Amino acid sequence: MSYVRNSRWTALGVLSATGLMTILDGSIVTVAMPAIQADLDFSAAELSWIINAYLIPFGGLLLLAGRLGDLIGRRTMFLAGNAIFTAASLLAGAAGDPGMLIAARFLQGAGSALASAVVLGILVTLFTQPGERGKAIAIFSFTGAAGASIGQVLGGVLTDALSWPWIFFVNVPIGVVTIAFALRVLPADRGIGLSGGADVAGAVLVTSGLMLGIYTVVKVEEYGWLAAHTLGLGAVSLALLAAFVARQARAGTPLMPLRILRSRNVAGANLAQMLALSGMFAFQVLVALYMQRVLGYGALDTGLAMLPAAVGIGWISLFVSARLSARFGARAVLMGGLAMLIAGMLLLTRVTVDAGYLTHLLPPMLLVSGGGLVLPALATLGMSGAREGDAGLASGLFNTTQQVGMAIGVAVLSTMAASRTGDLLAAGAGEAPALTGGYRLAFTISAGLLVAAFAVALVVLRQPAVPAADRPAQGEATMVETPAAS
Repeated sequence: MSYVRNSRWTALGVLSATGLMTILDGSIVTVAMPAIQADLDFSAAELSWIINAYLIPFGGLLLLAGRLGDLIGRRTMFLAGNAIFTAASLLAGAAGDPGMLIAARFLQGAGSALASAVVLGILVTLFTQPGERGKAIAIFSFTGAAGASIGQVLGGVLTDALSWPWIFFVNVPIGVVTIAFALRVLPADRGIGLSGGADVAGAVLVTSGLMLGIYTVVKVEEYGWLAAHTLGLGAVSLALLAAFVARQARAGTPLMPLRILRSRNVAGANLAQMLALSGMFAFQVLVALYMQRVLGYGALDTGLAMLPAAVGIGWISLFVSARLSARFGARAVLMGGLAMLIAGMLLLTRVTVDAGYLTHLLPPMLLVSGGGLVLPALATLGMSGAREGDAGLASGLFNTTQQVGMAIGVAVLSTMAASRTGDLLAAGAGEAPALTGGYRLAFTISAGLLVAAFAVALVVLRQPAVPAADRPAQGEATMVETPAAS
């Protein structure tokens, strides 16, 4: 079927649905974990793998998937990823033991990587005009910004109203409909061919290095930071990634041409995103655990308590972000959103064992709405230096830093919280005060990560100029600045 220009907005809906489904699936299990543990007899050590088994392949495969999208076609990669994710969701819902669920989650993460890696690459080639691209990025970023928060709410509703398998079964009809529409409205692209840059050795190095690195971090809670297991695997992971960078500098057809990092906006936005997402996603997980383990909330209560953050992030992403970017620039909007997030995390450092929702939790929830400013601005800046032939690569890189940041954030902050809780218990504190002390430390570290992201935005990032050919006529308004190649 020939691609119709007016179908671009329908195509955006397809891309956004996939973005929502894959990001949502990283957090929807959080409030359902106690029910899954009781039903499938997960041990305490195995339970964290419900999340980690998804994040490891997702973060590890994104860069490779993005480049393959450039080579064999982004539409092909998008469809393959959605098909794998949908089938794996059915398998996860039918899981009858921990091993089957963990395997299904791994496949879900792999499918998510294939589809998500090329989404931004497709988007920026569909929308080339300043105003349209700004609107498109804002709509797409709404799904990413709200997905994690909506996952908390939806997970609680489905778990209490039906049962935990439905947090996975709900993906199946969405996936089938998405594939059907994608076949009709996404433009066919052949890619530049495998001869254009199939760096197999580089792919093995970066994928294994990222997967091993994420695995090492998520296992810290079990082994400790200074254990031989952690230090050894960490060293191997760093060596693999260093070998990857060295290869990219000399390979004839590199998987990730290092030129893409010469743009300070591309490099800076990816670094800022990794830091910001480390704090933001850890907030999603740790606040939910605090409400259930300390305050005694149920799954549905926890999901509803997170609703103000979900609504705020979604509304700001969809209706406010692009307009503010048009007036003040993506960089300024990013810094404003980060300031809101920092304030929210600092308020959470004051939670108590008997915290009231209206006084202690609702104000931070509202401030976390600043995430609706942060993610669209980062998407604009993160894609600003990509050439058309590297759009899939830049999209894969952007999504890689997002998932790596989320995985590291959850692992590091959860480990620090558990360690602090253990110390307080050993000192004679009760369970609730000890847990609260651990979460307060985690929220403090989260605020520090967001401050570091703010510093990167302040020092490294620059507002990209609109190319002269794309500038509106005098008096004509645009929704957002167009990213320019540096």
